[in-house]
Amino acid sequence: MVNASPPPGSVSSPLEPIKDVQTTGLPSEGRHSTRYRTLKRFSALLPTALVAAFAMAVLSFYGVSVSDMAFFGVYVVLCLAFPGLLLIRALYSGDRTLAEEIALGLALGYAIEVITYIIARALGAPLFVLAWPIITYVTFLAVPRLRKHWASASLTRAPIWWSWSLALIVASLIVWSALTFFRYALTWPEIGGSNTDMPFHLALIGEVRHHVPPTDPMVVGEPLLYHWFVYAHFAAASWVTGVEPLVLLFRLAMLPMLAGLAVVLGMIGRRVTGSWAGALLTVGGTFFIVAPSLYLGPSVGVFTWKVQSWTSPSQTFGALIFAPIVLLLLDLLGHRRRSAGKWLLLGIFLVVVMGAKAIYLPLLTVGLVTVSVVETIRRRRPPWPTLAALGMTVACLLFAHFVLFGRAQQGMVVDPFALMRVTWRELTGLEETAEPASTAVLGTVLLYVLCWVITWCGILGLLSRPRLLMKPGVALMLGMGAASIGVLLLFGHCSMSQIYFLGGAYPYVMVVTAYGLIVIRRRARVSPRQITVAVAAGVLAASLIRILCGVKVPLDPGQVDTVLYRPYIVLLAVTALVAVALFLKGRRGIHLWAFMIFMIAAVGLPAAWGTRVLSLVGNDVENVDRQASRWVPVSEIPRGALTAARWLRTHSDPDDTVATNAHCRWGHESPCDSRHFWVAALTERRVLVEGWSYTTMNLSRWRLGQSFQNIPFWDAERIRSNDVAFQSPSQAAIQRLRERFGVRWLFVDESRLNSISRIEDFARLRFRSDDYAVYSISDGSSS
Repeated sequence: MVNASPPPGSVSSPLEPIKDVQTTGLPSEGRHSTRYRTLKRFSALLPTALVAAFAMAVLSFYGVSVSDMAFFGVYVVLCLAFPGLLLIRALYSGDRTLAEEIALGLALGYAIEVITYIIARALGAPLFVLAWPIITYVTFLAVPRLRKHWASASLTRAPIWWSWSLALIVASLIVWSALTFFRYALTWPEIGGSNTDMPFHLALIGEVRHHVPPTDPMVVGEPLLYHWFVYAHFAAASWVTGVEPLVLLFRLAMLPMLAGLAVVLGMIGRRVTGSWAGALLTVGGTFFIVAPSLYLGPSVGVFTWKVQSWTSPSQTFGALIFAPIVLLLLDLLGHRRRSAGKWLLLGIFLVVVMGAKAIYLPLLTVGLVTVSVVETIRRRRPPWPTLAALGMTVACLLFAHFVLFGRAQQGMVVDPFALMRVTWRELTGLEETAEPASTAVLGTVLLYVLCWVITWCGILGLLSRPRLLMKPGVALMLGMGAASIGVLLLFGHCSMSQIYFLGGAYPYVMVVTAYGLIVIRRRARVSPRQITVAVAAGVLAASLIRILCGVKVPLDPGQVDTVLYRPYIVLLAVTALVAVALFLKGRRGIHLWAFMIFMIAAVGLPAAWGTRVLSLVGNDVENVDRQASRWVPVSEIPRGALTAARWLRTHSDPDDTVATNAHCRWGHESPCDSRHFWVAALTERRVLVEGWSYTTMNLSRWRLGQSFQNIPFWDAERIRSNDVAFQSPSQAAIQRLRERFGVRWLFVDESRLNSISRIEDFARLRFRSDDYAVYSISDGSSS
């Protein structure tokens, strides 16, 4: 978003009259040149400054204090981005703009921060995480040959239109965040209506704030075999800035990740396509294009996937950490200069991504195997740099699988076309347990394939120059894309999390898509006017088909399910007619091919945006308070929970164990939906038994056809001892919790108690707020 440096000043003419020399001794043209350079610097910084101001205004509107924004902003700049930038300048040589240099520095800052924090927290001194930026600054000041890196070297100058385009993309991501996520206020009751997974993430932040290695805070003693490195960043940021983890999770922490990801993806797109237009297509396609659903109705998001997500911090964080890996591989696998610094950076990012989002490692493994095969056939010798990168990746993959995640499957099983069966049920309105016919599943698979073809049809443009498909970068990205589709088709997951594999590879398939569009446009010499006509035709066709076919999902009772295919059959027919008409009018060969590719690619634009907009509208309709005529989410936190939990956090020790009678989500008690995580989330304490849905033990017990969130707790003795202490309290029951399980506190949702429960007779009441009470259990006595 920032131009690297101003263009050189104009050269003065030797015929310039002497009278124009000013008293300062500076010729007027030199003075004008200085002003020009200053103006260029200002115009380059303006997009970034406006986006930053816009972000601050949005955050302020949604309840973030100026002090929290200031402390967090200073932390990101001085403790992450700038020390990372210094290391990038020392270790990475390559074509880049200042914005790209900063984004790479930010990604490296995150990676080193996570490693440093894990060590510091394990030693019991979390603020030692500040050691790495301090050591970096001191080293770059003390070592003479490193001092030059305080000033930027010769950098690439970005076109001003690119800076503004990137700024608009980041601003749109802020708007998207506000409309889809920030509307959940940071206060009761709105915060309780947020996504079900948000308290889970908040609980893990609290766990990593106080314990490394972490365990599952919702069930004492359960291992945490999960992608938890992102929570180390949240914890470090909270310790250093003093900002509440809740504010970091719900407002602040993801914004710099999204901005950094957009910049690095643009850098990758430019590196592969060789053009700024290709970079724009890459970034725009990654964030704004989803599979083209041609249906009506709010529930049309069944074909979508997410590269970034506020409700999955590990996905966004992993995407940012993985992007520099791809960038480095483009250098190391190509003909660019290889250096020890680049290999070192690759190793750092690989180590961090295995704990940030390990799904990238199998995708990268398949991509590197693809490159190895292609390079061996092409050059008839082993591609040693590719094999070295493959060895590093496989080593990290094996360590993650056997050590970090303990060979746990985490609900992933071999179940071909599982996602397609779920999609069919959502489209037709069938019950969750209904099993569609094999022909229906096959039809859904074909719908997915057609949507993928539309979204990525630009790749077909590379067929005009097949040798480009053999380039290492292209082969790498196509291999990752094929692997992600393979996982999507062959595996199932208890909560459909196999879609994250597709989301992980999606930006890089978009890079190749952009490359194909650039190549076919140049090869066919299609004019801007013809491209405009093709895009308009695609948008018009998608819009009319959506309206005229009028297929609304889920289908109404009695409708024939084959009606689902109608919009796509019409689309294929229209495409064929356009191709025939162009052929009869004299369009031949590559020119016709290019026109059709641009038209098909444009089909996804209105359909994709219709999917997102209508889904948002549908969610709003479902959450409207009819009397107040305003959007109010249904809270899962009874009144008083936040206040009572904060009191307990302040007056207890991080190693204390808490027992609670809250296990099921409100309104989902029969059967019990055990995705209740608010106690651990708000108290930052380990709970004897709260919600167990995402524990390794629960996921290992899940079988096809079950709802993982409704599986009963596996330890009958523990859950019985826990619940008796609340429903039928006695001296023996309370002391059993203390002596057998080490419980020191009771966090009681009194609205769930029966009328005869009198916990205060056997434990000391310490605090009460509305429906919640906090009791302490002392050694061997009731008070």
